[in-house]
Amino acid sequence: MLRWLTCWVGGVGPGWRGALLAGVAALLALAPCAATTPPTAPLVATPAQPAQYLHERFYSVLEDPSGHLPLRTVSSPAWAGRFVNQASTGQPPNIQHPHSTYWLRFTVRAEARPANDWYLELYDPHIGSATLFRPVGPAGTGPPLAYDSVLTGANYPFATRPLPYKNFLFDLALRQGPPVTYYLRLRSDTPTSFRAMLHSGPGLLPEMSLQYWLLGSFYGVLFIMLVYNLFLYFFLQEKSYLYYVLYVLSGALLFLSEDGLGFQYLWPGSAFLNHFIGAAAPVLLLLAFGQYARSFLDTAARLPALDRAVRWVVSLSGVLLVLDVAVVHSGFSFWLYLLPYGLLYYVAWRAYRGGLRPARYLLLAQALVAGSLAFLISRKLGIDFYNNAYTVYSLNVAFVVEVAVLSYALADKIKGLMDTTLHTQRRLLKQLRKRHQAQDQLVDQLRENQVLKDRLNTELEALVTRRTDELRQQNDTIATQNRELLETNSLLALQSAAIDQLNRDLRRDLQHQQEARLQARDFDFGEFSQLYPDKDACLRYLADLKWQGGYRCRKCGHEKSCEAREPFARRCTRCRYVESATTGTLLQKCKFPIPKALYAVFLLHTHRGRYAPAELARVLELRPATSWAFAQKVLAALQRRSQAPDFDEHEPWTHVLLDATAEMEQEELSDVSDEA
Repeated sequence: MLRWLTCWVGGVGPGWRGALLAGVAALLALAPCAATTPPTAPLVATPAQPAQYLHERFYSVLEDPSGHLPLRTVSSPAWAGRFVNQASTGQPPNIQHPHSTYWLRFTVRAEARPANDWYLELYDPHIGSATLFRPVGPAGTGPPLAYDSVLTGANYPFATRPLPYKNFLFDLALRQGPPVTYYLRLRSDTPTSFRAMLHSGPGLLPEMSLQYWLLGSFYGVLFIMLVYNLFLYFFLQEKSYLYYVLYVLSGALLFLSEDGLGFQYLWPGSAFLNHFIGAAAPVLLLLAFGQYARSFLDTAARLPALDRAVRWVVSLSGVLLVLDVAVVHSGFSFWLYLLPYGLLYYVAWRAYRGGLRPARYLLLAQALVAGSLAFLISRKLGIDFYNNAYTVYSLNVAFVVEVAVLSYALADKIKGLMDTTLHTQRRLLKQLRKRHQAQDQLVDQLRENQVLKDRLNTELEALVTRRTDELRQQNDTIATQNRELLETNSLLALQSAAIDQLNRDLRRDLQHQQEARLQARDFDFGEFSQLYPDKDACLRYLADLKWQGGYRCRKCGHEKSCEAREPFARRCTRCRYVESATTGTLLQKCKFPIPKALYAVFLLHTHRGRYAPAELARVLELRPATSWAFAQKVLAALQRRSQAPDFDEHEPWTHVLLDATAEMEQEELSDVSDEA
C-alpha cells in the first residue's frame, strides 16, 4: 500500500506533491502499525576501536519507490515504525531495486570523555547519489530540531565530495552526550551495497596512507609489466605480447574504476566518463584475455573446434554485457563472465593435456583470480563471507600475481619455441654437414673420373696417332710395292682385302673407344655401391630423408615415436602403428634389392628419363619385365615432379624418392582387379 501511494504521489505535479505527501504522512501517522520492528543497537564510538564495521544490526532501512520522500517525513514519529532492521530481514544489505531510494537510519553514541573526530566511509564507489543528514543544534535529550545535509555520489564530479578521498567519506560531527541519529539517503542505477565503516580521525589518516601506498605499489607493478611486455612486443613482433599489454591495460582501467583512484586523479570532472569506464573496462578485459588466451594456447592450430567455440562465446558474452550496461541495468552482469572464463580454463587444461607445458601457468593464474572473485561476488550479492581488508583487496593481489605468472608463462613459451627452433637448426646443420661430406666424396670421385677420362683420351689419341703412322707407313709401302702388286692380280686382291679389313678394324676400335668415353661420364654401379654398399645403408639414408622434418604418424597424426623391431622403422607411441623406412616412397614393395633400385632411380633421373629399360635390366642384372615396371613407376614420379610448382631442373635426384603416388595408384588398381 505504501509503495502504491508513493508511486501515485510521484506521478502528480510538483505543486501538489508536497501537500499530498503531507496528507499521506498524516494518514499513516493515525493508522496503527501492523508490526513492531526490533530496535537497532546504537554504535558506540570509542577510541579503543578506531575502526568499526557498520553491521546490519546497527541500522534500519526504508525503501522509497517514488524517490520523493523528504527528510521531515521519514524522520517523523509516524514513519519511525516503517524502518526495518536490516539484520531481521534476512536479505543482503544491498540496493535491490535500482529505481528506488533507500533511507538508512543509524544511531551513534560517543563516550563521555573527549572524543575525536569521527567519519563514516562508504566502500561502494558506484553509489549514484549519497546524502548524509546530520543533526545540528545543541546536544540534548529530545530529538534534533534540524538537520544539515552533505550530498555526493558517483553521479557528481569529484569536487563535490566533502573530503578528497577515493571512497565516500562523511564527517559525522559527532557530539558528546546522548546517542545521535543519522539518516543516509542512497540512490543508484545498479545494485550496490550498504557497507560502511566508522573511523576515528587519528586512525583514519594512517589507514588512508597505507591504502594509497599499497595501491600505488599495485599500479606501479602493473605499469612496469605493461611497459616491459610492450618493449618485448616491439622487439619480437609476437602478437601474444600485444594482447597481454591490452589485458593489463584493461585490468588497470577496471581497478581504477573500482577503487575510485581513476575518478580522483584521472577524470575527476566527468562522472559520465567514470560510469562509462566502469562499464566498458570489464568487457575490454574479457575480450583482451580471450585474445591473449587464444594466442598463447595456439587454439587455432591445436584445438580448432574449441577455438571457434571460444570466439562465439566471448563475442556473445561481450554483446550481452553491453546490452546489460546500456539497457537492462541488472547489476548482476558478473554472472556473464562465468561461461567464457570457464571455457577458457577448460581450453587451457586441454592444451596442457595435449603437450603445451606453459599452459599450466595459465591454469594457476586463473585459479588464483577465481578464488579472489569468490569474495567479490559474495560482496556483490550481499553475503557476509569472510569480508575484511584482505579479502577486499584480494583481487588486486591475485591480478598482480596473475600478470606476473602470465608474463613468465609467455616468456617460457617463447623460450620453448626458440629451443625447439635451435634444436631443429642443429639437426639440419648436422644433416647439411653429412650432405656436404657426401658431396665432397662425390666431387673427389668425379675428379678421379676426370683424371681417368683425360688419361684414357690421351691414350686413345696416342693410339690413333700410332695407328695413323702405321697406316701411313703401310700406305707408303703399298705405294712402293704397287708396281709389284700390278704384276700379280691375286697378290693385289689379297693386299686390298687386308687393307679393307684393317680399316674396318680401325673404325670398330674407334667406335669402341668413343662408346667407352661416353660411358666414362656415368656414375657406374660399382662406384654407386661404395656410397650405398648394402640394404642397411640404403634404409638409413631413406629414413633420414623421410623424417628430416620430424616424425608424424600416417594414421593418427601423432608426432612422437620410438624404434621398432624392423631396422630404421618407427613406431607411433599413441596408436602403435609401425611405419618402415620405405613406406610412402618409390621403394615401397620393391621386388629386387634396394641398392639396385636406388641406382635405377639415379640413372633415370640423371638421363632425364631417357634410359632404355632393356639397358637398365642389363646393367642391374634384372628381368626385363621387372626393370620395365620399375622404370615406368620412376618415370611417372619424374613427370609429376616436373609439374610441381617448386620444381628445379638442377635439384638433387633424391627429391623424387618420396613420391608415393605411383604406389598408391598401383594398390588401387590391384584392389579394383581383386574386386572384379
